[in-house]
Amino acid sequence: MKKSFFVICVLVLTMVLVYQLKPVKKNVTALVASVEPQNLINEDSLTIKSRVIVPENYKRVTYSKGSFQDYLRNYKLKPFGSKIINYDNSEYYWQLGHIGILEIPVPKNGLQQCADALIRIRSEYLWDNQRKDEIGFNFTSGHYCSWKQYAKGYRPKIKGNKVTFHKSASVDHSKENFYKYLNLIYMYSGTLSLYNELPKIEDAKDLEIGDMLIRGGAPGHIVMICDEVVNSKGEKLYLLFQGNTPAQSVHLVKNLEDSNMSPWYQLKKDAVIPVSNYTFGSSKFVRFK
Repeated sequence: MKKSFFVICVLVLTMVLVYQLKPVKKNVTALVASVEPQNLINEDSLTIKSRVIVPENYKRVTYSKGSFQDYLRNYKLKPFGSKIINYDNSEYYWQLGHIGILEIPVPKNGLQQCADALIRIRSEYLWDNQRKDEIGFNFTSGHYCSWKQYAKGYRPKIKGNKVTFHKSASVDHSKENFYKYLNLIYMYSGTLSLYNELPKIEDAKDLEIGDMLIRGGAPGHIVMICDEVVNSKGEKLYLLFQGNTPAQSVHLVKNLEDSNMSPWYQLKKDAVIPVSNYTFGSSKFVRFK
């Protein structure tokens, strides 16, 4: 009799425990559903601004029409799903780190790598906005090479680290000659020259569209901010695009570390920031003059 009573008690307790555990299972399911990543991509759009949706409780930082910031934010994209293509027309081996391809041709000479792609974008902006006299960059040696002098026929004579300029070509202000000038810059400039030449941004709170996250070196890497949003607390998020080595399609990158906010990034100075297939071990920022 006692044994039967004991068995009945055990069965009753088991049923009670099973019943009590059911709500816990429901709560776990609800929690998983609540943290599913936001969908911040508009696949039907063809500009950076329209491709990426602003996260909840944020708004885009306002910039004047015609500014470099406005130019970048509204840069044209290829249709969603376009692949990263190398300079030799082959497909890049890894296609999982981007959500957009910028409408920038990739020269077949293989010179337009990570820093070069951003140099081209900045130069084309100045060209299109009748600010051609501002186009100029330092070689890694530190010597300044301007489009203005190149168009007048001046060419560098390079011997080791010594560079001198001589008038050895005819005057040519054409767009075709402009791209020849850029090829020269691609050959003798890079992440190291940009890091040494450009103004540094010491406080990440001062970052704006057009600023660059950089590691100067050989090899180094560089990416550019192309959009910016802010919330009521003053906290900012950014979009980034990059060129790469080998020379390839310039692309708008995912945030592979935080799928909930991707492709937006939080940026901090001296932080470890993974960007697509590269990790900046101690982030530094620079700005075009």
